Amino acid sequence: MDWFHSVSLWNFILSLDFVKGRLTFCLFPGEVVVIGSNLPIIAAPGDDVILPCHLEPTFDVQGLTVEWSKPDLKPDPSDEYVHLYRHGKEVPDMKMASYFRRTELFMDDMKHGNISLKILNVSEEDNGRYRCFIPKLQSRVKAAVVELVTHLLTFIFCSFLLFFCLLF
Repeated sequence: MDWFHSVSLWNFILSLDFVKGRLTFCLFPGEVVVIGSNLPIIAAPGDDVILPCHLEPTFDVQGLTVEWSKPDLKPDPSDEYVHLYRHGKEVPDMKMASYFRRTELFMDDMKHGNISLKILNVSEEDNGRYRCFIPKLQSRVKAAVVELVTHLLTFIFCSFLLFFCLLF
């Protein structure tokens, strides 16, 4: 079977959401999937930032475990999470010390599938890839990765480019 015919076995859905500035490509129609951002999130040190992650279609995740981690770090079993939500509340005992009292989920929006993570007072040490993961989600797409860029020079450069683009 050639590629074209094998692809035709899938019902691909391609949706453009220009309001949110993203392209969603779903191999599993009707299945709930975890979606992050395909663009890096850029913030200056000291800013509060939101790492976007949600489920499509909308799905209530209040009764599920939500894990936020940094996949590029070697995990320490005692504190491997940036944020851990289990049994309807945050589990601070398993949180990395540098994120203690600096992260939160949007609890009221979890019933609509919003599992975005807010990080307060970001620093250059927060720079990197973050993984949002729902281990018991009945789906083939249980995780998404979001990149956070917190380098001051990158922020200044991107701000300058945005300002320049707005002028013309």
